[in-house]
Amino acid sequence: MELTVVMPCLNEAETVETCVRKALACMREHGIDGEVLIADNGSTDGSQQLARDAGARVVHVDAKGYGNALMGGIRAARGKYVIMGDADDSYDFTALLPFVEQLRDGADLVMGNRFKGGIAPGAMPPLHRYLGNPVLSFIGRLFFPSAIGDFHCGLRGFRRDSILKLGLQTGGMEFASEMVVRSTLSGLDVREVATTLSPDGRSRPPHLRSWRDGWRHLRFLLLYSPRWLFFIPGLILMTLGLVAGAALTFGPVYIGNLAFDVDTLVGASAAVVIGFQAALFALFTKVYAAEEGFLPEDRRVRKLVDIVTLEKGLIAGGLLALAGLAGLVASLVHWQTRSFGPLIPSESLRLVVPSATALIMSFQTIFAALFISILGIRRTKETPIDVAASAAEEAAQAVSLDGGEEEPQSVPRESTKA
Repeated sequence: MELTVVMPCLNEAETVETCVRKALACMREHGIDGEVLIADNGSTDGSQQLARDAGARVVHVDAKGYGNALMGGIRAARGKYVIMGDADDSYDFTALLPFVEQLRDGADLVMGNRFKGGIAPGAMPPLHRYLGNPVLSFIGRLFFPSAIGDFHCGLRGFRRDSILKLGLQTGGMEFASEMVVRSTLSGLDVREVATTLSPDGRSRPPHLRSWRDGWRHLRFLLLYSPRWLFFIPGLILMTLGLVAGAALTFGPVYIGNLAFDVDTLVGASAAVVIGFQAALFALFTKVYAAEEGFLPEDRRVRKLVDIVTLEKGLIAGGLLALAGLAGLVASLVHWQTRSFGPLIPSESLRLVVPSATALIMSFQTIFAALFISILGIRRTKETPIDVAASAAEEAAQAVSLDGGEEEPQSVPRESTKA
């Protein structure tokens, strides 16, 4: 079978029959060998029977949520290709051919783009059309090397085997973003075709909740991009802190009527420490995600980890510690010149703050080197089936060796005379 059209369904009695008939009619018109599969997520309005009557196959998915329903349908699909779309009659299931043609041409994922194809009046709330979708799609293109213009289009086609290999995990509305992000990061052939969006045919409110589901999409994009979540903010903080700290170490800085002194130096020190910690978290996340298979391995990060070994990390941390201790010794000498009496903060803090910052960063560096070394420990991931297979193979080899030993030659019997 070439194509399965998968529709997630939760109480779509008003529209599911129409969607099924449109999809089947499109496949008959273009000679596509296919089926319509309804991934029912617990409907109580008779949607299942209406779908069957219209010619669809229905599978029940226990796990609640948009992503869970779709994954259940994708696993149950019989087609080489899958086209997914909502069962609310907002997508045009009579125009599936452009998706199939791109898939036949070798695409792994074909996204619909509603902004190119046309959005009918009233089909998309203004908040989604002018803020939610454009902003989240822009963030997706910024965070990941993707050219997709509509990250959240619900009508999309893909090779079933390619998507199953990704091991998608999210169960909610953010499933739409995960599919695009994981496909892009895995180097799949992702394309885009224009599609349309019409007002849905339901009399009840949609399942989508604007702010809740929008935040879930944004959260997913951030969590899958340690560079933008940790590294870039950390680098900005570190740079600002180092520039300000270097300027204030030698005395106050005046900008017009504003005077920046040791109080600002303490803030600059905090920015350096926080920024350095954020950059380390980006590195931790990259290494852990690559080891566990959540993200593809980053060659630059792997090269950095190979270069910055545990020993080099310990040496760098030790040098920072020595610099911090040297600064603290200098501050003690400065205190001695004051006969160990009261100090002038504007003088003493210029020694103490940079020294304390260096000491803090030295321990951060040492702990980071140790932690990355722990993350880099390779683990054998054997399942019980793997263990049983290994045991069977060893037993077979043992039997083969026993059977291959040279047997003692038989001694010919002496001939006897009658």
